Amino acid sequence: MKIVPVVRKIVLKEIDESYEDMLYWLSKTPQERMAEVTRLRSHFLKPGQRLDKTVVIKRQLHP
Repeated sequence: MKIVPVVRKIVLKEIDESYEDMLYWLSKTPQERMAEVTRLRSHFLKPGQRLDKTVVIKRQLHP
């Protein structure tokens, strides 16, 4: 069995990474997505540190 390389040439200025990312994550199962979120959270939070879930919404009042 021979492994054939797959090559895709794209002009960097023309690639839409957010769309490519979305397609990648949609191809994963919900369990795989949650596992990655958990891994990222544990990577960025220190031991014992909790995720800050506060939301601040600033609105400018017009006279």
